[in-house]
Amino acid sequence: MIGPNLSEWALKSRQLTIYMMIVAVVAGAFAFINLGRDEDPSFTIKTMLVTAVWPGASMEETQTQLADRLERKLEETTGLDALRSITRPGIVTIYVDLQGTFEPDRVPAVWQEVRNSVGDIRHTLPQGVIGPFFNDNFGDVFGIIYGFTADGFSDRELRDNVDMVRSELLRQVEGISKVEWIGVQDERIMLEFLPDRVAAMGLDYSQIFNAIAAQNVVRPAGVITTGQENIAIRVSGSFETEADLLNVSLVANGRMIRLGDIATVRRTLSDPPQPLLRINGQRAIALAISMAEGGDILELGEDVTAAMKRIETELPVGVEPILISDQPAVVDLAIGDFTASLWQAVGIILVVSFLSLGVRPGSVVAIAIPVTLAVVFLVMQTLAIDLHRVSLGALIIALALLVDDAMTTVDAMLRRLSAGDTIDKAATFAYRTLAAPMLTGTLITIAGFVPIGFAESQAGEYTISLFMVVAIALIASWFVAVLFTPIIGSVLLKPPAAGTAEPPPGPVLRAYQSFLRLAIKARWLTVAVTAGFFVLGYMGLQFVDRQFFPASDRNELIVDFQLPRSSSIFASEDAISKIEAKIEETGEAQFYTSYVGRNVIRFYLPLAIQPPSDHHSQIVVMAKDFAARERLEAELESWLGEAFPEAISRVSPLELGPPIGWPVQYRLVGPDPEVLRGHALELAGIIAADPDARHVHFDWIEPARQVRIEVDQDRARRVGLTSAQVASILNTAVSGTTVSQLRDNIYLIPIVARADEQDRVALDRLSTLQVPVPGGRTVALGQFATFTYDQEQPFLWRRDRLPTLTVLADTAPGVTPEAVVEKLTDKITAFDASLAPGYEVQVGGTVETSAESQESVFAVIPVMVFLMLTLLMVQLQSFKDTGLVIALLPLGLIGVVAALLLFDRSLGFVAILGILALIGMIAKNAVILIAQISDERAAGLSVQDAVVKAATSRFRPLLLTALSTVLGLLPIAPTLFWGPMAFAIMGGLLVATLLTLVFLPAVYTMLHRDPAPASGDA
Repeated sequence: MIGPNLSEWALKSRQLTIYMMIVAVVAGAFAFINLGRDEDPSFTIKTMLVTAVWPGASMEETQTQLADRLERKLEETTGLDALRSITRPGIVTIYVDLQGTFEPDRVPAVWQEVRNSVGDIRHTLPQGVIGPFFNDNFGDVFGIIYGFTADGFSDRELRDNVDMVRSELLRQVEGISKVEWIGVQDERIMLEFLPDRVAAMGLDYSQIFNAIAAQNVVRPAGVITTGQENIAIRVSGSFETEADLLNVSLVANGRMIRLGDIATVRRTLSDPPQPLLRINGQRAIALAISMAEGGDILELGEDVTAAMKRIETELPVGVEPILISDQPAVVDLAIGDFTASLWQAVGIILVVSFLSLGVRPGSVVAIAIPVTLAVVFLVMQTLAIDLHRVSLGALIIALALLVDDAMTTVDAMLRRLSAGDTIDKAATFAYRTLAAPMLTGTLITIAGFVPIGFAESQAGEYTISLFMVVAIALIASWFVAVLFTPIIGSVLLKPPAAGTAEPPPGPVLRAYQSFLRLAIKARWLTVAVTAGFFVLGYMGLQFVDRQFFPASDRNELIVDFQLPRSSSIFASEDAISKIEAKIEETGEAQFYTSYVGRNVIRFYLPLAIQPPSDHHSQIVVMAKDFAARERLEAELESWLGEAFPEAISRVSPLELGPPIGWPVQYRLVGPDPEVLRGHALELAGIIAADPDARHVHFDWIEPARQVRIEVDQDRARRVGLTSAQVASILNTAVSGTTVSQLRDNIYLIPIVARADEQDRVALDRLSTLQVPVPGGRTVALGQFATFTYDQEQPFLWRRDRLPTLTVLADTAPGVTPEAVVEKLTDKITAFDASLAPGYEVQVGGTVETSAESQESVFAVIPVMVFLMLTLLMVQLQSFKDTGLVIALLPLGLIGVVAALLLFDRSLGFVAILGILALIGMIAKNAVILIAQISDERAAGLSVQDAVVKAATSRFRPLLLTALSTVLGLLPIAPTLFWGPMAFAIMGGLLVATLLTLVFLPAVYTMLHRDPAPASGDA
């Protein structure tokens, strides 16, 4: 017995104990109602984005003068795992990735360190650099997205109305953290010049631009202070409308010229467009809403819905809000399904209890279950553990475990009542003999979950609530079993009538006793057969599929679509419109949202996000149901390959677990990008030769075309031009130059000067471009420049300052990334060995993340083993008995492999966690049985008789708890996420329970012998 007899205290303080039980149930019920709800547990995205812009810089200049300087400094970041950078001409984006083991609480401090360190070198960056800018909210989830379309309204009018909606949402709803715009096209004032007129007037573009800026500038004009008041002086001239630009006066050759004589002005949207949003094939803009930290997504959804109903009445007819992402509804459905599974598990366990124990004993267990759950909910609320996919699954797993203590206590009380004890004596006897082994077993079971709770990785952070909830539930179940169950039992359990003999064992128990004696007699054969099954199980493990995390069971599909890297956003939009037409044609979609020139916004935490690029688009398709999703996935996958053979496309459901993106990835790292290209093509050939790998492509490899203008410096100087002036003139003629801003309400609209449309430069007319020169005339560009057509890399990925080219691929339906990588291992290893020094192949994607996550779990296993060994030694105080328990633990693998193979489930991260948890369950049962054997031997029985009697007495509670666990897991067994873990535990526990009842007693008799009789004894 450990400490004071709590059961005896509870019975003596009956009224207080009942009061405590009532308080726990009521408080737990309120806690359950108030627990936060979410779809998935939150985890920290340990990535920060650092972006800097250097307009006009070449790829080489951007790489050497900007990216290198920033990366050299960022290499000093605390806890750095890798620096990934993508460089385009004039812009660099650096991903600062922290180690998976880095403590989430310290991440904000590191992001401040990054800001400070980059700020320290800002003065060393080239002149003209804009930024750097920082994004440390990379992991924000925007679970509620409203799209807006307009019929009969201009883009500006639509934007003004949506801006009103945004302001009202922020004002009316407290739980909003931020609201992001999607698909907004900024306005431009296009000032288009007629080059011939500019030249005829003898004007210089820089003179014109300076005049515009000087008139529109905001400058203080002073304040006159009198004896009575202060009077501000304001100078007119700033532009109020775009028409005011045309009235700007210019001086040329002593004459006043109106700007409207040499240019036209119009207000338009960005050209080329910024990343676009399309809803059901129509251009739109959207507001993405992120929840404040610690909020309840269901409550936020209700508040936003109520606010939108009020706001809609203020919107003009024609502006239509469309809810395109409704995470609260998804969470409500998911929570509802899991809660239903929880209550189903409760019902199953109650039925098992009533059928196996009888009405009165079953009622004791039945009452103990909700009391325990109430305590668990109360502690969960205290520790801020929300209800989500992982915590609810943990509750179901814990539910299957927590009945063990209640059943053990009830069974012990029933046996003592049959022996003639009173209710109070039976309850106190149960505590005195079983409380310590039950507590040790509980702690050992919790120790089995320790690797889950202390795994330092994103996957570990994702599943940590599994450890916390199970630990809370098991500890709560022990306290309920020793405090409340005796009280409940004292009311419901009745001793047998006087003179009633203890019923003889039934046929099942008699058959078990006969089989057990036979197994003990042929103990070596028992060990050999068990070892043979273990070897078969170990060999069968290689036939079990590996899968890190399964796909989500949500109805959404993501269509990832990439044209060749140099494609324009117009080409992307044209292709996306054709895909949208195909989606509409299938009739399988409720609606679809297209993000053109960018990734989808993170509306779901486990999304892999890439920087915006004109060639890359994604479509989120909401299928009508799960079956429609599967049909649509297959049809789109087949059609896209035929309709867009030049593109890379992937149709996939949402992911679960840490974000990864393309599942099969191999990184080629080396100093020379050109050498990497050649190696990457060889590597891609190796991967593509595997029929289970498809859509093999690269994150960068294709060069883009460029026109190189070689200026003859002597000729240029003769006409009065420099290379800088030529570049400025070309930029104005081709793309346009921002010369000022129009201040319109809350907006700052750039005024962009460029050539008139008919004079704008095309490739075939580049040499005839008329370049204004001093003296009021123009000269064709071809007179002092030559043109060559060349190729350049549109962007370059680097990792830890080394060029890195990644070969990516998808897998065939039903094939896991782990299986593909395993098949390719030998070929990839040989290819890697053939590379020159300085070049290497690194495995990325799902396999890399899975290995890192498993490594973080396995790193904690020594702690788990130490805790288990210590607890076993404290309870058993015998190396033999502890060794016996250790020998039993791996035998659960027999049932694990059999169940996974039989039901075609994969061995993934969650299943591995289930196997580790199973170890604790097996150890708990073994400890209680060995403790009872020791008690029987202490009562004077021989080793064999003590083993048989203890095993017989534990036969029913062990089988009942195993059966309760197995049946209790049935509601989550069909689910994609929990299914592999459920089957692993069910199969492993069933086999391990049988071995605990047969193998353990047989081996126990091999390790222990009856003491030899003392000399002289008769």
